[in-house]
Amino acid sequence: MENPRTLVLNVDRDDDIGYKAHIESPVIGREECLAAAQSLALTDPEDSDLNAIFQTIKIYDELKGAGENVDIAIIGGNHSRFIEGDRKIARILEEVVAGTGSTQCILVTDGGEDEYVLPIITSKIPVASISRVVVNQMPNLEGTYYILKKIISDPKMSRFVLVLPGLALLLYAISYLLNRPEIATIIIAGGIGAYLLYRGFSIDEVVQNQYKNLKNTLSRGRFSFVTSIGGIIIGVIAIMDGYASLARYWDGSGLFPALLIFIYGSVFWFIVAGILISAGSIIDSFIHERNIFTTVIILPFFISAVGVFAYGGSCYMLSQGGITGFPLPASEGINYIIQATVGGLICALVGMVLQHMVVQMMQGRKEMIDVTHGESPV
Repeated sequence: MENPRTLVLNVDRDDDIGYKAHIESPVIGREECLAAAQSLALTDPEDSDLNAIFQTIKIYDELKGAGENVDIAIIGGNHSRFIEGDRKIARILEEVVAGTGSTQCILVTDGGEDEYVLPIITSKIPVASISRVVVNQMPNLEGTYYILKKIISDPKMSRFVLVLPGLALLLYAISYLLNRPEIATIIIAGGIGAYLLYRGFSIDEVVQNQYKNLKNTLSRGRFSFVTSIGGIIIGVIAIMDGYASLARYWDGSGLFPALLIFIYGSVFWFIVAGILISAGSIIDSFIHERNIFTTVIILPFFISAVGVFAYGGSCYMLSQGGITGFPLPASEGINYIIQATVGGLICALVGMVLQHMVVQMMQGRKEMIDVTHGESPV
């Protein structure tokens, strides 16, 4: 039985031998590989690919000395475009295997990105062994460098890893220039807190779903698109009125009073925005999706009930808290919470009664249609 012919292969995926030493791959033969290593060493003595090339030559010498049929080759990819480089590696390797007649290979790599070409190698020739070369003085340096390089080159990761620290440092520089370093601390702490709450409560998913729904309503010509845009505009007005109330009544006494003042100033417009958006959903469901009509018809009544409860509760607590300049005295606050409770319950009850009536009406209509078509109602 003929001994297998082994190819000792070094793959330089980022093509340092071509980019730095200007040596075209493939490099085949011991003397040619040694000359390539020397050229790369004179160009960049700190390159970790040098160790892998010398290890490739060492393994070749050992196998050759043991009497095995062995060949040696170095293949480079592309320095900046890995997809194009991987295709180049596959093409050249196929040529090298055909030219040398090798039936198996030993892959020598310095770790990191080179090992990503392993599936390409195995698709062209069986891999009998892998030898990974690590510089003893600095273990895992190549892998760490590759991870950092991937983070920087990936747009999604770089936005988080580079943009956020860069923005924080820029804010600190501007605040120190203005002699107010506490401004940057407040903005950064508030931004981090808002982001954590935004992701922790899955608000990002809600926003994405609302954006998709809004996009779908526009593409399908739904009436709810118009009401949603109107609701967003009114929501912005609500936020502005809430901040105006904060500027008028809040004396810095605490976060909870500030929240109550914001609700007091903005809740009316939020109710209007919610009713407007839900009205669009009701109209669309009545026209296009009758199966969910009975579900959405109650939405404006529940929104109104919650808004009335919130307004009455904020009026009562602010009037009892002695907020400076607040227009409602403590005696009026009690009347507001009572009226809000009764009004909210009435809104919710009217919505439930209307929903029940609509359900009964739609069921009766369905039974009439079934009888008309000769079917027995269930």
